[in-house]
Amino acid sequence: MSLEIQNKKIELIQWLTSLEDVSVIEKILSLRKEQKQDWWDKISAAEKASIEKGIEEANAGNLKPNSEAKKLYYC
Repeated sequence: MSLEIQNKKIELIQWLTSLEDVSVIEKILSLRKEQKQDWWDKISAAEKASIEKGIEEANAGNLKPNSEAKKLYYC
């Protein structure tokens, strides 16, 4: 990890220790909670179904080359 990031973390820690605004503390805690959530819980049922279908097809050996996938998304 870079020294610049380490210095920013220390600066944040110092700021947090002196912080008295409860609303800011709550916002930080909320952000932390959001960062801990699994992306799977945030996607739609349709997206989950599509991913699961893709896994099933891959497990069954029904794979397509990357070049074919590119044709679908990069017309």
